Amino acid sequence: MTDPARASFTALTSGNGVSLMAANAGPDLDAVEWVQSETTAAGTAVSYAEPPHPPAPYATRVVVRRPADDAAFSGTLVVEWLNVSSGSDAAPDWTYLAEELVRRGHAWAGVSAQLIGVEGGAAAVDSGAGTSGLKAVDPERYGALSHPGDAYAYDIYTQVARGLAADLGATCVLAVGESQSAFALTTYVNDVHDRTRVFDGFLVHSRPGSAMPLGEPGQGIDLAVRIDLAPTPIRDDTDVPVIIVQTEGDLFGRIAYLRARQPDAAQLRLWEVAGAAHADHFQIGDFETFLGCPDPVNRGQQAYVVRAALRWLESWARGGAPAPSAPRLSVVDGAFELDAVGNVVGGVRTPVVDAPADVLSGYAAPGASPICALFGRTLPLPHPVWASHEDYLAAYAVATDAAIEAGFVLAEDRDAVLAEAR
Repeated sequence: MTDPARASFTALTSGNGVSLMAANAGPDLDAVEWVQSETTAAGTAVSYAEPPHPPAPYATRVVVRRPADDAAFSGTLVVEWLNVSSGSDAAPDWTYLAEELVRRGHAWAGVSAQLIGVEGGAAAVDSGAGTSGLKAVDPERYGALSHPGDAYAYDIYTQVARGLAADLGATCVLAVGESQSAFALTTYVNDVHDRTRVFDGFLVHSRPGSAMPLGEPGQGIDLAVRIDLAPTPIRDDTDVPVIIVQTEGDLFGRIAYLRARQPDAAQLRLWEVAGAAHADHFQIGDFETFLGCPDPVNRGQQAYVVRAALRWLESWARGGAPAPSAPRLSVVDGAFELDAVGNVVGGVRTPVVDAPADVLSGYAAPGASPICALFGRTLPLPHPVWASHEDYLAAYAVATDAAIEAGFVLAEDRDAVLAEAR
């Protein structure tokens, strides 16, 4: 019996250095004694279409960030399907998860799984970013890369994860992806995982209501067309845990997840985060003004919830207790039920919605640009809520501890959450 195919890796060292979009770069790797490397990952990939397309050679790139000291490595490898919605590779879940990855000693890998990230093409979201792909951005460094089309993206991702796990000696391999990447992971869980068995768990973050097609050779996926496909729940009979994290802003509008909402199952949890947008201030930081949005972007606290989801997923995948179930956001007659100040009712609760100083929406003002629509908005409270600032701070602390007790915020993040009191 032949061994399953895995990518082979060659260091990338020339040109202008690692090209990976991030407004919030995360921790200083040198300061936390981590190292970053970038390699070409090469091999011959298969498709999972029926009938399958002929195998095709590929050479893509992988960024790896990990503890410099091998002894500090936890054994867990987190593999992010890099997001190409802007037309260039980005790592949104690295931004949300970096603090948790570093303090736990996990390794992280970002995989250029899709054609557009390597070869270029039309962006799904007009953010003003370039859409030329790695090869045109830095021909000296990336000119030898070659992507055969998104029909092979799933196997490229598989082979890279399998090869890295072997090279690092990983004992737990987790798949993560946000937005368009979650679109792909939905298909991976449903149609590919049973054939590959590489991943021990999946964190599917802000997925649309449909699933990404299995793709065609020589082409990327046209997200603008494909996002309106039939609603597709994630299968609930997997042999590994799956946690789906959705923001308030994912349920309606362009993402339209609500139609695929599903109950929890033995190996599946769905967390819907109140007062959170598809993208937010945590992601964009000081670059918020460049978006040109009519209101301040969403300042919800999904980052802490996503970190908690990863903690639960890793423990669950290693044989620990399942992640907690969460109530769904309250939808009545096709719209969110709102509380007295205008924040949504139900879902995973964080201090900024249970002790409000703002109205936090997953949706921008009507008529906002497509990119602003993803970032939601933050508005003033419509009327006074607190008798004093001291009363507000006390309620905020109680809400923080309640979120920790419920399992949706980590105790290690308590100080960071408290520091976000308005």
